[in-house]
Amino acid sequence: MSKLIIQIIMLLFSKIYAHSQKIPEDFGYKHIAMKYQDEPVDIIVISKIGEEKIAKPIFFFCQGSLPQPVVKYDEKGLYGTLPFDENPFLEDFHIVIIGKPFVPIISDVKKLGKNFCYYKDVEKELPPKGYLERNYLDYYVFRNNFVLKQLAKERWVKNKKLVVAGHSEGSTIASKMASINRKITHLIYSGGNPYGRIMNILAQSRSFDTDSINEGNNTIEHWKKVVENPNEVNSGSGDSFKTTYSFSLPQKDNLMHLKIPVLISYGTKDWSAPFNDLFQMEAIREKKDNCAFKSYLNLEHNYFPINENATVNQDIYNWDKIAQDWRNWLQEK
Repeated sequence: MSKLIIQIIMLLFSKIYAHSQKIPEDFGYKHIAMKYQDEPVDIIVISKIGEEKIAKPIFFFCQGSLPQPVVKYDEKGLYGTLPFDENPFLEDFHIVIIGKPFVPIISDVKKLGKNFCYYKDVEKELPPKGYLERNYLDYYVFRNNFVLKQLAKERWVKNKKLVVAGHSEGSTIASKMASINRKITHLIYSGGNPYGRIMNILAQSRSFDTDSINEGNNTIEHWKKVVENPNEVNSGSGDSFKTTYSFSLPQKDNLMHLKIPVLISYGTKDWSAPFNDLFQMEAIREKKDNCAFKSYLNLEHNYFPINENATVNQDIYNWDKIAQDWRNWLQEK
């Protein structure tokens, strides 16, 4: 086969391959590439069709803990970018989501591992090194606030209102962002633990305690090692000590000191529920009338119901109802 024919075949293959790779714009999203500390940051902006250039406030959503691309799709189309239907929010906001560091902003789910995670090594479940080194609280907080400062210069952004929302790990990021960014006007804190991630881990491990097995104590011993090495970043699967330590720093004081409207949303069967209840008692004692609490009976961390046999009923999806409650609260505030 001649060299020319080989080149033609390679060119055709590259064109076919490029055509198969989707971009955010294929789904009606805007993709903004930015630099933070001389490193790439990928941002997705979701707007109502035809109103992309109309000035609206930003609804900024903080992702959870997994190294997932923001935009995921298969041959049938787009997967849910947010856990809820974003369309009602697009009447009043542009939605902004920032990708995880060194994780593609968009991917076919066939290329992803368990739980739609992006791995450098799928079999060992190893994320990219760049992600592992930046997967800690302050990186996300300062990167996100930097991006918001840049976006505030855009004509399509109306700056009188800035909503930051986060679920699970994202709630911790959102609360610390709000504690240092005075431009943020509303905070939605969902499925978080004001007393830190380690308390969730401890509460869960206690549920496995028996007369002869002390899982809670194992967690406490692990925490001692984390505290001794709070900046340690391992190259294996699971959270590094640095990740665990940073996300275990309690946000209760940051939340308590906020003057802006705050909505704290959680399921009563979440491991964090007793700690959110405790924080509510403290907020009442401190007469924090800017904090609203919305608890959902018999729902777990991701707002699924719990069956009588203590299993999760994933057939009932409540996220759209939760998000509507968020929207109603925003309209009131």
